[in-house]
Amino acid sequence: MQIGYIRVSKSDGSQVLDLQLDAMSAAGIDPERVYKDLASGRKDDRPGLRACLKALQPGNTLVVWKLDRLGRDLKHLINTVDDLNKRNVGFKVLAGAQIDTATANGRLVFGIFAALAEFEAELIRERTKAGLAAARARGRLGGRPRKMTIETVKMAMAAMADTKTKASEVASRLGITTTTLYAYVNGDGSVKEPGQRLLDSSIEK
Repeated sequence: MQIGYIRVSKSDGSQVLDLQLDAMSAAGIDPERVYKDLASGRKDDRPGLRACLKALQPGNTLVVWKLDRLGRDLKHLINTVDDLNKRNVGFKVLAGAQIDTATANGRLVFGIFAALAEFEAELIRERTKAGLAAARARGRLGGRPRKMTIETVKMAMAAMADTKTKASEVASRLGITTTTLYAYVNGDGSVKEPGQRLLDSSIEK
């Protein structure tokens, strides 16, 4: 039995599922066996995909219109299809990189994708190591940014109160990210609720 999964990135009506539904119909898939999502492929919360994967039984085939309809990224795609293989569920792509893991050619193509995913992961690891080594050579330890402390909040408030101050420079000096800075302090130096809670905790002690 073939079970379809289709997705568009927006739920505001600007994108429709008609093209993918037509492709599923042409492939002989019952519309009642087609699961749908109206969400970005990078979102973890895709109820249609969760329900689809749960419904698949050994001997079934998951069918998608294109590869990018299924995976958030190449690694996620490879892991999903690998899990399907372990469950004895086939995988078929109708358009673009046409793949059918029930055939030798399809398995070969997907094996190439898996090799590319591993190659990409290795490149990222090498770039990270090189970046950390370069940072150490310049006196920066690298690694995970520091968390906000009471003292850091106070320094951030004082620095951001100066209209000439750049948030990125303040964050860099404090060893935090700009996102973390703005989570605790406003652009004018006033404190936000998380920052106020941190300051209040020192009074409670």
